[in-house]
Amino acid sequence: MSNLAPETNKRRTFAIISHPDAGKTTLTEKLLLYGGAIRLAGSVKARKAQKHAVSDWMEIEKQRGISVTSSVLQFDYDGYRVNILDTPGHQDFSEDTYRTLMAADSAVMLIDVAKGVEEQTKKLFQVCKQRGIPVFTFVNKLDRYGRNPFELMEEIENILGIRAFPMNWPIGIDGNYSGIYVRKEAKIELFERGGVHGQWALPSTQGSVDDPAFKEILGADIHQALCDDIALLDAAGEEFDFDKVARGELTPMFFGSAMTNFGVRLFLEDFLELAPPPMPRVSSEGLINPSDDNFSAFVFKIQANMNPAHRDRLAFMRICSGKFERGMTVYHAQSGKPVKLAQPQQFLAQERTIIDEAYPGDIVGLFDPGIFGIGDTLCQEGFNFKFQDFPVFPPEQFARVQAKDTMKRKQFVKGMTQLTQEGAVQVFRQPDYGVESFIIGVVGSLQFEVLEYRLKHEYGVDILMNRLPYSVARWLSGENIDVKSMKNMDSGLFVQDIKDRPVALISNEWQLRWVMERNPDIEFLVVPEDARLV
Repeated sequence: MSNLAPETNKRRTFAIISHPDAGKTTLTEKLLLYGGAIRLAGSVKARKAQKHAVSDWMEIEKQRGISVTSSVLQFDYDGYRVNILDTPGHQDFSEDTYRTLMAADSAVMLIDVAKGVEEQTKKLFQVCKQRGIPVFTFVNKLDRYGRNPFELMEEIENILGIRAFPMNWPIGIDGNYSGIYVRKEAKIELFERGGVHGQWALPSTQGSVDDPAFKEILGADIHQALCDDIALLDAAGEEFDFDKVARGELTPMFFGSAMTNFGVRLFLEDFLELAPPPMPRVSSEGLINPSDDNFSAFVFKIQANMNPAHRDRLAFMRICSGKFERGMTVYHAQSGKPVKLAQPQQFLAQERTIIDEAYPGDIVGLFDPGIFGIGDTLCQEGFNFKFQDFPVFPPEQFARVQAKDTMKRKQFVKGMTQLTQEGAVQVFRQPDYGVESFIIGVVGSLQFEVLEYRLKHEYGVDILMNRLPYSVARWLSGENIDVKSMKNMDSGLFVQDIKDRPVALISNEWQLRWVMERNPDIEFLVVPEDARLV
């Protein structure tokens, strides 16, 4: 186990968070490009005869140019092993993003230079803050017109409550930028503009800010504006404090353009140097340190049909301590049974590699015969603990779903079961309803479309979907609950979740308050009793 510490310290496991369309998947592609994992990056905005993004593997993602699942991507760069968790930016898939953040040690917050801090960014930043993980900021789309960088710094401080320390600074006036000034080395880096949308790693022109040649290249006005900005930052700006970054009180701020490769390599190198290695994890037995020799991990994502030809199902686990070895037998805390980890895989989108060993911080995909659930703990045999609970989110939109063709009932039930285990939707049953149907609950309506699309293309089932007029779900708790005798539930619906717990679906918050007043002996819980809201 002597190589455990050096291998662990090489790992950097982070998630990229942003509002939809800030360029998250494009940035991921460019990091892979610099890491040598790919030779040509595909732009997400689909053009005819152009590659799709490598990190978007599901057909619906390629059609729409959005990410709807979390991708797990790995590459080596400059002595580091990098694990990127590329999450969906679309708010309808925030559950998947929240779960993924549980597996990250740090986060890269992507901000559009023209739009600043947007709604979904705020929500995701709060989750990072609750978890106490460091956040690094990349201000993207510098190749387009953008806002004043001082304005953006002020907005980050006022809206997110975190100070920003610019590691580099955009060169230009009135939102028209041509390069970046690197503060640490006091040098200018100008990027050549090519018409390839950043498919290759672009060369750059470098030099000192005092070099007279740069005054000529930039023009006297831009050069003077840059010198004034730097002087102001040095005099009045925040001091760089590594401890504040680690505590989540200060965010290192980088400017660049993922599309044209402004500043991406500089960002990657600084980020890898500053970002934390794998961190200790909270468990029922206290903190589990990465340096512990005993193996432990948790499952944070399950994905069915990544390879439609094999109808496979993969559980993604984050290793927390000890060394993982192919074929090892571990204790599965939720079932209380030993499990052999036989086909461990690592990923570049759909490209997989069977691995023999992995270390804390690594993400490993395991073939799942149906035994794993999201949040499950795996640990060395002889130990019995569970990692911290995952967050649970109450659904806000509901629909009744059944197969159009009753002959495809078996495929329909299998598809619904597997997609529920993935956490793609929450499923409820109406006990006294005769037809084979499910009531599904989602956080956002795009999840309905993805469910319909995946049932059709992965399981060959067309469905009938009827939206239901409810927006609130509450789990019921109390002595001897008799749902038939509850008062004022005429316009509501009683269902059971997959663990047969009673749930009331109610049309709105006003109606909920009315029902709660009329049934004081019953507790109406936002999440089930055995699932804490983290």
